Amino acid sequence: MKDLWLLQKTGHIDLFFSDESGFQLVPNLPYGWQPKGEYIRMVPRKGKNMSICGLLGTNNRLVSYPTEENTNAAFIIRCLDDFVTKIEKLTVIIMDNAPIHRAKAMMEKRREWEDKGLFIFFLPKYSPHLNRIETLWRKMKYEWLKPEDYKSWRTLTKAVKNILASFGSDEYNIRFSEPYYIV
Repeated sequence: MKDLWLLQKTGHIDLFFSDESGFQLVPNLPYGWQPKGEYIRMVPRKGKNMSICGLLGTNNRLVSYPTEENTNAAFIIRCLDDFVTKIEKLTVIIMDNAPIHRAKAMMEKRREWEDKGLFIFFLPKYSPHLNRIETLWRKMKYEWLKPEDYKSWRTLTKAVKNILASFGSDEYNIRFSEPYYIV
């Protein structure tokens, strides 16, 4: 991966981190804090699911594909077919080894994408800490979405889409440090 970072740093390629995440009316709360005597009430509800295929560039450029469809290889292929039309130079996407990423249909499309300048690099198994987009999903779920965003499906989807559209602004930004081997 060091070579990919160096190629990106010298302007030879664009580098993106990709993965999918889901958002439901069941909030993600690892723990809760509130002042003594004050109660925060969140009623979890089962129902719809918003899936997002995201591609996060090293310059914090985010390309996202929200859907209420099931996340499967066909969906990822449609996203990458659209993404490849937006690239301006050789581009490498870093992905994990999820079964949908390694699906036969995905492997069959790789040659077509490579002919258009889009390459996929798979991370070693069990290494989500190497995929920068995981930080985005974590911040969205545990920091940026507020309790009131879970009032209804409409408020949740509006909040998620607002974060995606506003990513990179002062309100929704991640300041990544350079990997230790680049500094």
